[in-house]
Amino acid sequence: MAEAKVFPLKCGTQLYLWGKKGRQSEVARLLESSPYQSGFSLNSETTYAELWMGTHRKSPCYVADTDKTLEAWIDEHPDCLGKKVREKFKGQLPFLMKVLSFDTALPLQAHPNKKHAEELFARHPEKYPDDNHKPEIAIALTPMRGMCGFRPLSEIAGYLKEIPELYEAIGAEVSEEFLSAAGASDAAHQKAALRSLKKCFRALMLCNDEVVAKLLAVMDKRINKEIAAGRDVTASNGELFLQLHRQYPADRGCFAIYLLNVVDIDPNQAIDVPVNEAHAYISGDCVEVLANGDNVVCGGLTDKQFSRLNDFETLSDMLRYDPAPCSDKIMQTKPDPADPNVVFYDPGIDDFAVAKIEIPSKTKSYVISRMSSASIVLVVKGDATGTNVTAGEPISFKRGAAIFISANQDVKLKISSRGLLMFRAYCPV
Repeated sequence: MAEAKVFPLKCGTQLYLWGKKGRQSEVARLLESSPYQSGFSLNSETTYAELWMGTHRKSPCYVADTDKTLEAWIDEHPDCLGKKVREKFKGQLPFLMKVLSFDTALPLQAHPNKKHAEELFARHPEKYPDDNHKPEIAIALTPMRGMCGFRPLSEIAGYLKEIPELYEAIGAEVSEEFLSAAGASDAAHQKAALRSLKKCFRALMLCNDEVVAKLLAVMDKRINKEIAAGRDVTASNGELFLQLHRQYPADRGCFAIYLLNVVDIDPNQAIDVPVNEAHAYISGDCVEVLANGDNVVCGGLTDKQFSRLNDFETLSDMLRYDPAPCSDKIMQTKPDPADPNVVFYDPGIDDFAVAKIEIPSKTKSYVISRMSSASIVLVVKGDATGTNVTAGEPISFKRGAAIFISANQDVKLKISSRGLLMFRAYCPV
């Protein structure tokens, strides 16, 4: 009998402190419902932060019910990747798929480009675990909030004028330079404002720790007084500031909400995060798909697990200082002209794209069509039984299941009455 080219995976997990506890976490609920996470026992006090589906050695997944990693299986069956993928990525699966659950903010961070990742890995392998870049997209499973990219210059200028603690943390000289340039409309001043924006962020990152702590405490007290007096603090992001300051007292990252867009997305909407883009997820649950790397340069909002990754100067130097409105950070999707059940999230890079497959409950059968690259399917909702036309036993496509599909393989599904929602990560080369 031929070896199956479509098979379930047992996924890796990360228990970071910012994860949601117990069954509040979508990660935990998926683990609990998956038919392939043998030995999983939910603990109500454990913070289930991330579910990993891929070959990264930090948290590899396994061929279900075996002790063989997916990476080892691919090494033995390189044709599974597809010819173009195998050649371009030297026999490696180029993407990593995750589920994230968080009610505490993740670190303020950015991911380096490929060249920079190679340099960081060579210099500090204890901090940067591989030499790969890490562009990513985050697709909301529940209402999700995050920071992503710099705000329009006019919005930043408004906050600098209105929030004295932010002005002082950045410093009068740099703040006034920015305000002067941002207030003019000619091209020369706009270019100067962009240069000054970098100075503002750098000044915030390098501000003395004691000064930052004092200013944040003053601001916390002031906003609480305003709320007690019945004033609306929406315009100053007061409630969000207090939330972050409760989570990360005396942390300079609390000021980031005044420089970066705060983006709210609904389920099935996505945020596109290219390399060198400042971002931090704040609350929600999401499917995250990224290049197969784990390099993170942090600049605050860090707990004891991540504070070692703070590198304020490197972060300041590497960022994209490209102000844009909040709406620009929400990714546009593309329908599949050949299949009304499929919508694509395509960031326009070679490493990965994502297909959302949503099949209504009235549908009794469906074929997951073959692709020229390997893919991983995560079942988020529903229940089905899949049969690979090549070989193998029927496969459960129940909620929580992660399924590896080799290149050029169809999977026939027999669907329960509940319909299906799946996300499929693949390589678009």
